[in-house]
Amino acid sequence: MKKIIIAIGIVSFILPSYGQTKESNSYAFTLQQAIDFALQNQNNVKNAVLEEQIAKAKVKEITGMGLPQINASFDLKDFLEIPTSLIPAEFFGGPPGSFAAVKFGTQYQATAGADASQLIFSGDYFLGLKASKVFVELSQKSIQRTKIETAATVSKAYYTVLVNQERIKLMDANVARIKKALDDTKALYDNGFVEKIDYDRLSVTYNNLLVEQEKVNRLLNLGVYLLKYQMGMDVNATLTVSDKLEDVKFDITSNVSAEKLDYSKRVEYSLFETQRDLAKLDLKRNRFSYLPTAVAYGSLNGSALRNEFDIFDTKKSWFPMALIGAKVSMPIFTGGQRYFKTQQAKLKLEQAENNIDFMKKSIDLEVASSTTMLQNANQTLSLQKKNIETAEEVYRVTKLKQEQGVGSTLEMVTAETALKEAQTNYFNALFDALVAKIDFDKATGNLK
Repeated sequence: MKKIIIAIGIVSFILPSYGQTKESNSYAFTLQQAIDFALQNQNNVKNAVLEEQIAKAKVKEITGMGLPQINASFDLKDFLEIPTSLIPAEFFGGPPGSFAAVKFGTQYQATAGADASQLIFSGDYFLGLKASKVFVELSQKSIQRTKIETAATVSKAYYTVLVNQERIKLMDANVARIKKALDDTKALYDNGFVEKIDYDRLSVTYNNLLVEQEKVNRLLNLGVYLLKYQMGMDVNATLTVSDKLEDVKFDITSNVSAEKLDYSKRVEYSLFETQRDLAKLDLKRNRFSYLPTAVAYGSLNGSALRNEFDIFDTKKSWFPMALIGAKVSMPIFTGGQRYFKTQQAKLKLEQAENNIDFMKKSIDLEVASSTTMLQNANQTLSLQKKNIETAEEVYRVTKLKQEQGVGSTLEMVTAETALKEAQTNYFNALFDALVAKIDFDKATGNLK
């Protein structure tokens, strides 16, 4: 009995904790909250941020090349065989023209030292440093572009969930309506007021609606899964969308034209401008390659020569050597390499200018296209909404006639089919309008 009481206590303690864990893994997000979550957790955004950090580290690496460079070294040699040299034998009284083999040096030799250098002037270095900073700017704009793309994909996935939720609401209402009509027809059939074919027609319609209802439910689950994937959220988390479709505005608030469009609001245009800046710096770097490079340096070394392995004996001397110097180097002839590199840089700069002009034209076309698509989608949505209202009224009148005995079940089934088709067309138009709105905001640079 004690063991049972203890086990119940442990389970009672664990279950609330488990419930809190599951609850903490549940989210109810607006569209903006979903986008903010994606910008913190989406892998593409994370990698873009890492690219920026890599670029900043590269700037520091290049900056370090212009700082003093100091190196230390220690070299220890044990000559198992001391090198042999040949000297004229006549120095020792030998015959002229002959040589004597002698060995110079000690068995153990050690050299310890330090050397330092400082870059004084290099055109490549200073322009390379400037280019690396522009590269950081390019990586930052790449982050912005990735965030915009992420916001667009998350928005579309979010709206897909909202539309499917509304479809389920209408589908549930349709199922309930046909179920009531089916029950009423069954009662009339049991009492001999209608034929069996009338009941069968409604049964087929009802069964088709049930199948369609299951499909929409699966699509909703798939849409939520896709939304969590686009957000970088754990697929096992519980996600609820809290925005309402009626709060979404589709109208174009201002007449955007190519003349009034601010191209700098488009990050793609800004990226091409940055690439042009890099091309200009590359051209300058090639031109500066004609200038000399100046470096100052210094070295301090000490050598120990021993026949015994007592290199570190402080009583014995080390022989010092120190020097300082400066070096100026200037390329004179490189086989035309510098000239042709400069020509390549000029052509790449011209390409960058052409890319900017092409991007302007592309943005103009994209804005014009997205504006037309949004206007058409908005108009189609309004029309489909009126069609739903008309189809609902037709079904209401048909149902009333059927209840009063002056209408047929076939008419009611036809009206129900027309209503479902109108609803399908409306939701397709609604999603197209939402996508067109996202594309319009992206084209005009208003999607952040």
